[in-house]
Amino acid sequence: MAKKNIFTDAFGHIYVLKRLIIFILGMVSYRRFNGFNKLKISGTEYLVGLPDSNVLFVSNHQTYFADVAAMYHAFCAANNGYMNSIKNPVYLLNPKVDFYYVAAEETMNKGILSKIFKLAGAVTVKRTWRTEGKNVNRMVDLNEVDNIMKALSNGWVITFPQGTTTAFAQGRKGTAKLIKNQKPIVIPIKINGFRRAFDKKGLRVKVTGVKPTLEFKAPLTIDYENENAQQILEKIMTAIEQTNDFNILYDYDQELKAKKLEENNN
Repeated sequence: MAKKNIFTDAFGHIYVLKRLIIFILGMVSYRRFNGFNKLKISGTEYLVGLPDSNVLFVSNHQTYFADVAAMYHAFCAANNGYMNSIKNPVYLLNPKVDFYYVAAEETMNKGILSKIFKLAGAVTVKRTWRTEGKNVNRMVDLNEVDNIMKALSNGWVITFPQGTTTAFAQGRKGTAKLIKNQKPIVIPIKINGFRRAFDKKGLRVKVTGVKPTLEFKAPLTIDYENENAQQILEKIMTAIEQTNDFNILYDYDQELKAKKLEENNN
């Protein structure tokens, strides 16, 4: 398995170029999170003392790029001693470069800006259940799994277990299986307000004055040997607050479905 060195990361991306890209993207996006909308960060104390590799962050997902951009700001700030704050963007001069995020291949191949984001640390995967708006059923690409493992072996990785920006969508067992096999430290992240503040891609400010939140939670306690993938997935989905217990509209939706079914039957 490939290893990073003083010049390149685990995927051969040159650190100097990667630092430059992160700095530029960070400066461009800074006012989105500390100007037009005030990002509220909490829980970065859980980042202190973590090892340099085999740390997996699991999060809910609301936009394609704004979520990850905000996390880059939070990681880089905490890495330079600015806890729960991004007020001083000097942290962008010393970014955390061994940080990767799992993203859908179809998203990262659309447009030049997406490809620039990809250079910042994307590990792309093909969705096994949906592509280009159509349902599919295909096997997991083992090379993509190897790439995620490579990223974990050389740094921190963030993944979105739902694989979609749709709220309360079901989680995918692939993340839980990876956790059981790789045994990383798992840090949940709960985000909120990004969908309201930004467009779906996360590139355009939709509403100003919003206060998006980014909350890091304590590492999950996982029995890697005895808990199965479904049990691990349930812990993840509860930690990122994406189960039906957190959906205040769930009971209403179920009642509405039952009513429509009854009307159709009559």
